[in-house]
Amino acid sequence: MTETDKTSQLELEAAVYRRLVEFLRERPDVQNIDLMNLAGFCRNCLADWYRDAAKERGLDLSKEESREIVYGMPYDEWKAKYLKEATPEQLAKYAEIHAQKDH
Repeated sequence: MTETDKTSQLELEAAVYRRLVEFLRERPDVQNIDLMNLAGFCRNCLADWYRDAAKERGLDLSKEESREIVYGMPYDEWKAKYLKEATPEQLAKYAEIHAQKDH
């Protein structure tokens, strides 16, 4: 792959990430537990991955800062506005999925 191709790939991947984050910000009705149950990751995972990438590059980013980047607002504010209590069904599905990962 040429350097130009690598640059294009990086730019495309960054654009996809920005679009994903924008989409999730527009859909606060989609709860993190639903994302975890269906896709195996959630907004908090994205924030953790963002923080990990920053650390790999020698940048100090707190958990709160990375979450604010992903959520578009402080996490506590997002939770107060949008977080719903998980249903017994959601919790059971989450437990089932994680029990399977342990095997």
